[in-house]
Amino acid sequence: MMLEEPVEGRFGEFGGRFVPETLVPACQELEAAFREAWGDATFRAELDALLRDYAGRPTPLTECANLGQRLGLRLLLKREDLTHTGSHKINNVLGQALLARRMGKKRLVAETGAGQHGVASATAAALMGMECKVYMGAVDVERQALNVFRMRLLGSEVEAVHSGSRTLKDAVNEAMRDWVATMEGTHYCLGSVMGPHPYPWMVREFHRVIGDEARGQCDALLGGPPDVVTACVGGGSNAIGLFSGFVDTDAELVGVEPAGGAAIGRGVPGVVHGMKSFLMQDEDGQVLEAESISAGLDYPGVGPEHSYLARLGRARYEAVTDAEVIEAFQLLSHTEGIIPALEPAHALAWVVRAAPAMQGRTVLLNLSGRGDKDVAQMMDLLG
Repeated sequence: MMLEEPVEGRFGEFGGRFVPETLVPACQELEAAFREAWGDATFRAELDALLRDYAGRPTPLTECANLGQRLGLRLLLKREDLTHTGSHKINNVLGQALLARRMGKKRLVAETGAGQHGVASATAAALMGMECKVYMGAVDVERQALNVFRMRLLGSEVEAVHSGSRTLKDAVNEAMRDWVATMEGTHYCLGSVMGPHPYPWMVREFHRVIGDEARGQCDALLGGPPDVVTACVGGGSNAIGLFSGFVDTDAELVGVEPAGGAAIGRGVPGVVHGMKSFLMQDEDGQVLEAESISAGLDYPGVGPEHSYLARLGRARYEAVTDAEVIEAFQLLSHTEGIIPALEPAHALAWVVRAAPAMQGRTVLLNLSGRGDKDVAQMMDLLG
């Protein structure tokens, strides 16, 4: 199979456009603008140049010989942590900012959990001379103080959200409210493969570069695809970007969720933030609060294309505990001299747990971000 354009905005039963009537024209405008831009060779060339000369693509593939030997498998990292701003988020944001400028928008509004999407949005806004406002849950503002400072240093306004669980879900709510009120001059730079159509499809296309690069790199290094392809999943943009390069191969696709926010593992289909997808909810349909040591995975839903891949059985989704993540965070640091963000440390935690059943196999892991942003939090946890 291939990851194709959704049919009428849906991946099977998932996706769609569940938004107030006032937002329908904005979604339709965005879809039309993206279709036109994505088919324009000039737009694609400009984005490719930015990804190469500004973001630092292509990112390398790193073999973890020390850790791989310890685990009894061959471990390869796709190094999205080495991009400008320190995570995969820059791929999508540069694409959306270019598109917003093409549409005549002067302002970006964004949500962020771990702060990496907020930093990327602030970076793109500074580069393109646009205003930017980032909404961030008050809990995440506290645990990601470094990224808050980075966003403000880059010239963006950061607003702490004190409603609900004061995390990513609530930041999305506020960003969408802002967009409703200011849509004429504002583009909502949504940070993952979630939300109403066309966002899940559009963001996946902007992140497809991860999978395309990794596929070529694996072909050159291994002579074909790896046995297992894995990435962490909150909304799921880094994972769907990587999966897009291997979904038509025999590679196992494994998304890794936090145990306290396992939308696919614990959820049932429901509607949140303009999309139908797997969602953690109670028997009355009320959204449950997600819990994770990682601010970037602290979300009760998941991108609809991940729900579709899970339903088809093409990808499977595992959950890991905070304790396993803390161990994996330290393990990669100790063995390879690479400090991962807490988000991709979830994928590594699953690899460590599953290693006895994967002896001799080759595993490709998307290291979607670097751990600088999490060091202060880990200092408190580890003493």
